[in-house]
Amino acid sequence: MARLGVLLFLVQIVLAVCALISCLSAEEGQIRSLPRIVWVLIILFFPLIGSIGWFVAGREASPGARKGWPGGVGSPERQRPRPVAPDDDPEFLRSVQERAKQHDEELFRRWEEDLRRREDDLRRRDGEPPREGDRPEV
Repeated sequence: MARLGVLLFLVQIVLAVCALISCLSAEEGQIRSLPRIVWVLIILFFPLIGSIGWFVAGREASPGARKGWPGGVGSPERQRPRPVAPDDDPEFLRSVQERAKQHDEELFRRWEEDLRRREDDLRRRDGEPPREGDRPEV
């Protein structure tokens, strides 16, 4: 039973510290109902009730705060289309295939040019003129 009391005491202290930090870091326009100094005193003298009171009635809800459960009926999350993973997007897969095909063709073209250059260098070294008519054009 003593452990539960210690745990509840620690939870109350952590909640009070969080409420104090929130109260002291809030801008003047975000504090409702009472002045900041009164909220600080309430949180210090009545940690549990003051902390809960601060989070419920003392601060304004942030403009980005959501109303209701996320993903519920009518929520903006439900109305927007879900993003598609790249491996499920046919347009993305097509573009990847196109890029791979272009890369392969470019690499093949470079290999052929290199092979022609080497063959011509070997023929020049041996004294034969390069043969242009025997090579297939790509």
